Amino acid sequence: MLRLIKLAFVASSLWLAACAGNPMLVSTNQTVIAPDPDKAQVVFMRSSFVGSAINASLFEVKGDQNEFIGIMANGTKISHEVEPGEHTFMVVSEAADFMKANLEAGKTYYAMVTPRMGAWKARFSFQPIKKSADSNFSTSSKNFGDWVNGTKLVENSEASQLWAQNNAQSIESKKDAYLTKWLSKDPEEIARQTLEATDGL
Repeated sequence: MLRLIKLAFVASSLWLAACAGNPMLVSTNQTVIAPDPDKAQVVFMRSSFVGSAINASLFEVKGDQNEFIGIMANGTKISHEVEPGEHTFMVVSEAADFMKANLEAGKTYYAMVTPRMGAWKARFSFQPIKKSADSNFSTSSKNFGDWVNGTKLVENSEASQLWAQNNAQSIESKKDAYLTKWLSKDPEEIARQTLEATDGL
């Protein structure tokens, strides 16, 4: 029994070490540039010491397709340019969680990717950064500048794209398991996890 516990501990340590690495590339330009006038942009940020050894992967759900956005390590941010209109985003780790967005052309929107403890490792949720000062995460908060300036802008690499290809089946199964459950939430709860057009800067 002791030997099994030791083996489990070693395996767990190796797994955590692998999760701590991030195949994304640090962008040469660290400034978040405004989107094209006919596009919108969502900047996803992650800044927390909880679950810092675990990476989260981001996708845009487009019907039956999952468009890979990138992998988020602690202290990073990813900029994602899209067409204006309605979108659904997904964050995946042990489980999957979702965020809706109604985006306006020419604007930049922000969302935090925050960890919460799951059964075996950290799970992640979206926290839309609203314009309202009453929101838990607000663009008018004194912390907003720290979130933007304290995270490194990263972009996809061949390694991150390969990871997404190799894990496509697992990602799809997690979407199937959690999206229907998420859509059945109370409308007010879904609204709290939605970026509205007026939240853009």
